[in-house]
Amino acid sequence: MDKQYVVQNEVSVGWPVVVGTVPVLASAFQPREVLRQAVDEARGHGQSIVLASDTPRGERSRSGTRASVQVMSGGGGVGKSQLAAAYAREALEDGADLVVWTSANDIQQVLTVYAQAAALVQAPGLTGGDLEADARAFLSWLAATDRRWLVVLDNITDPDAIEPWWPDSQRGNGWTLATTRLKDPRLTGGGRARIDVDVYTPAEATGYLTARLAHDHKAHLADHRAPALAEALGHLPLAMGHAAAYMLRENTSCSTYLERFTDRATRLDEVLPHWADTERYGRQVTTTLLLALDATDQDPHGPLARTALRVAAYLDPAGQPADLWTTNAFLTYLTHQQPAAVPARRNLSLRRRRTSAARTVTGDEAAAALRLLDRYGLITYASTDHLRAVRIHALTARAVRETTPQGQQPTTAVTAADALVEIWPDPDHTQRELASTLRTNTDSLTTHAGESLWASGAHLVLFCAGTSFLNAHLHSASSTYWEHMVADCERLLGNEHLDTLTARSNLAASYWQAGRTNDAIDIEEHVLAEYERLLGDEHPDTLSARADLAASYRQAGRTNDAIDIEEHVLAEYERLLGDEHPDTLSARANLAASYWQAGRTNDAINIEEHVLAEYERLLGDEHPDTLSARADLAASYWQAERTNDAINLLEHVLADRERLLGNEHPNTLTARANLAASYWQAERTNDAINLLEHVLADRERLLGDEHPDTLSARANLAISYQQAERTNDAINLLEHVLADRERILGNEHPNTLTARANLAISYRQAERTNDAINLLEHVLAEYERLLGSEHPDTRSARDALSRWRSAGGGSGEPPL
Repeated sequence: MDKQYVVQNEVSVGWPVVVGTVPVLASAFQPREVLRQAVDEARGHGQSIVLASDTPRGERSRSGTRASVQVMSGGGGVGKSQLAAAYAREALEDGADLVVWTSANDIQQVLTVYAQAAALVQAPGLTGGDLEADARAFLSWLAATDRRWLVVLDNITDPDAIEPWWPDSQRGNGWTLATTRLKDPRLTGGGRARIDVDVYTPAEATGYLTARLAHDHKAHLADHRAPALAEALGHLPLAMGHAAAYMLRENTSCSTYLERFTDRATRLDEVLPHWADTERYGRQVTTTLLLALDATDQDPHGPLARTALRVAAYLDPAGQPADLWTTNAFLTYLTHQQPAAVPARRNLSLRRRRTSAARTVTGDEAAAALRLLDRYGLITYASTDHLRAVRIHALTARAVRETTPQGQQPTTAVTAADALVEIWPDPDHTQRELASTLRTNTDSLTTHAGESLWASGAHLVLFCAGTSFLNAHLHSASSTYWEHMVADCERLLGNEHLDTLTARSNLAASYWQAGRTNDAIDIEEHVLAEYERLLGDEHPDTLSARADLAASYRQAGRTNDAIDIEEHVLAEYERLLGDEHPDTLSARANLAASYWQAGRTNDAINIEEHVLAEYERLLGDEHPDTLSARADLAASYWQAERTNDAINLLEHVLADRERLLGNEHPNTLTARANLAASYWQAERTNDAINLLEHVLADRERLLGDEHPDTLSARANLAISYQQAERTNDAINLLEHVLADRERILGNEHPNTLTARANLAISYRQAERTNDAINLLEHVLAEYERLLGSEHPDTRSARDALSRWRSAGGGSGEPPL
């Protein structure tokens, strides 16, 4: 089935489209007229804008450039996100067709939202499976569309990571608004301008308190001390929101709250002296937080709320999954953190009080605790938002962490990690939005947990996050993650710790996935030697390491080395684990792949038919391993010239992978390329060329020009050009392929020899007979030396050379 990039009719899109969750405007939201005037003036004068704090005006971008990006910069809690939310809501009211809101503190979250937007607007080039490809498709759509749009990038933390993903409005009908706490000149490049955001003015602060209290029919609480309270709170919007929620909940006047705030602030010196307030407004937020927690303690769910808040403070402020708050890990933590119950009647013996079991906290009680925190303005809790049910301001989270007793910090961090592991799907590649959310939460957790996740080796959540990058085929992000993971393991655990070896194995897997085969082999040979020395030859980890090394040898063209290892691994798995164990089936499939590469087609087919039947029975028709087994069997049918059988299987595989993985997932591209090869074999040349041209373009764009899969796609397209008698096109491609393979893989790699043989055929087809014979003679000598005289490729080369020498060959030679 040919992949088509179809620009669908926009009338099928339900405009306007809103992607992401735009924050609700706070009650008594202050419009910040001075700030809005600066933003509007910059847009009107054609400037791209960055909202920043305390920045000299001379640093703004030059006027006269086309406005598309404005960045609001300021400290935590000054109301940047609220102002951005106001613009987002007004854009919809004013008739914008598209509003996108995404947290920008993690680039993977940005890509996930962009990909979701691409699907909703039906952007040309949408794959449904490849995150980066869909994100690029969305940016291209933004640049070209006549629709009116606004994209909000909330809380940029890494200017380099966001740089390739800034939207552009080439038609001038869209704009981007970003928020950040950074004062980084990289954010003002490319025509972007910055606007400084500071705290409320005294009038805005007093106005907020008065309006907020009046909104809930408690205007009498805003007494004559309201301006003094606003000043004590530093006119900080976040602190004032905490204070207003407290006053409304406790029916407390500004005067009374100010007294309590002053008293609490004095006692705060014990945990946060003035000199330690690096956030400038951390003391105000911490004080309002502690006052709110003192109040929640009076509620039956107060102690649970305080404990839940500590967990939330370690996770992603932009949102934490709903299911996390009902995990066994979290509920057990709440149960153990409950204060000791006071007996209602009689004095029970000390012995009995000590041995009585704590009552188990339920999910409903946990939800009640979260609602309590929401009522006091400490979090935002939306139980129906499954991906981001709990949100917490970053400055509030910091205050919570800084006031958490030191002895409880490791347990809190480990609880958050355990809860993430509990809800992490395996595999997670079909739930990419959830996977992205879990990765961003893990990133936040590791940032704040320090070494708490390393007390007994690396916590499992660290491996879950890295494996998620591998599952998503995010090659660059995966390699970077595992490089850092290996460094941390070596520093904290030592070079010989099993977690260190596991991390190295995963780093090798990321290199293998990215086509860096030699780098993968270097790591895997070292890891295998360490496993053999530390664990012995028969340990499952040793066998797994041996299998990984064999796969890399196969990718590097060292087929005989791969077979030697895989035959040994399979025998060990069958003896130790049994015939139906997943590792045994995987070992059998890997051995068949090497047999296929060695030209032992019948041996490969016998194994693969058995493996496929077992996978279908044990795992089901749609499991990734089943799909891979079906694709492998089809490739062997193709090699055995059972063309119709290969086509039937591959059309099934391709349809399943397009549906389950998306059009541009690497495994989908492989299925499409293999189907094209079968079409070629069936002399459906035009069908093969159509498929392969798309595959090659996709692989060049997604994997780069030198990835092994890209080289294979280029070679296969050239062969189809041969069959279509487009000889010059075939020669141009094959000369390119041969040069790349000689440089990247070496002169003796099987794929290099195949490229040389196919180029010889094209020379023969172009009637360059001497060039063809000279090249094929060299190929035959290498085949005989490296593969043996009876290998199918050797026999094919010998037969073709004999025909050419006797001048019996025509221009229609089949590829070798």
